[in-house]
Amino acid sequence: MKPRILLPFIVFTAFLFELKAQDPQFTQFYANPLYLNPAFAGTAKCPRICLNYRNQWPNLSGTYVTYSGSFDMHLDALAGGIGALVTTDDQAHGTLKTTNFSLLYSYHAPVTRTFSLKFGIQATYLQKTLDKTKLNFGDMIDARRGFVWHTQETVPSQSKKNVDFSAGILGYSTNYFFGFAAHHVNQPDEGLLGSSKLPAKFTGHAGAIIPLEKGNASYLSPNILFQAQQKFTQLNLGLYYVKGAFVAGLWYRNQDAVIALVGIQNDNFKFGYSYDVTISKLSGNTAGSHEISLQIQFECKPKKKKFRTISCPSF
Repeated sequence: MKPRILLPFIVFTAFLFELKAQDPQFTQFYANPLYLNPAFAGTAKCPRICLNYRNQWPNLSGTYVTYSGSFDMHLDALAGGIGALVTTDDQAHGTLKTTNFSLLYSYHAPVTRTFSLKFGIQATYLQKTLDKTKLNFGDMIDARRGFVWHTQETVPSQSKKNVDFSAGILGYSTNYFFGFAAHHVNQPDEGLLGSSKLPAKFTGHAGAIIPLEKGNASYLSPNILFQAQQKFTQLNLGLYYVKGAFVAGLWYRNQDAVIALVGIQNDNFKFGYSYDVTISKLSGNTAGSHEISLQIQFECKPKKKKFRTISCPSF
């Protein structure tokens, strides 16, 4: 079967057998902090915009493309941070599309002079849509003229809407940080053909800053991320090297990919590019994955209350 015929067929088959979905993933998870953990809302203190693009398996011509945009800032009046996050996941050239809109709040709790905790909550409105015009079935084929007949197959609903709730915690000091997030705690139904609950996802992440020069002009940052969603687990081990405005990173994802990252940054602008080199059995067919991130950090008036920003990688 040709790819344009096969891909919609695979998507539709997933509904028939009620396969459980997995969340889209971003290799540059620190470049999409609100997607990683709702407790990151407001950690930069001043207003921040994050934009992310991921093209997974480009050899299959746009099969899995994910976009994300977020805004967050700290507000003294609320003793914490607020944020908004929009994510769109496009599968099989728009055959199946999932759009999420989230509002977030995180409470900032200084524990000691050097250590802070943040507690975050997230409410999400989700919509999953199916473009029936891009589905092809065997009974639509005429031997001479191709796809000309109407199908007699049962086609699922074109749209499913629901609400979703998540929470997270973040702890950090000058030289180390850790966090835990629980997404989809209410396991919302997102099925288009019968009931299909979105499994809860649990994420743990931690890292450290190892200065190589005074003032952190140059440093190393080892990091670990672990995620579990139903029977799917993922372990990322990596190391960042930062020298002034230059950032480089190398990651290993559990027997699936080796990831290389380069980025540039200053006080107001951050740009990163990463490439996932597939090392699994799919390596000859997918052409890996490309990801681009952009962060814009705005200036703001000094806060009346003391506020400690997190020192962690930006990509």
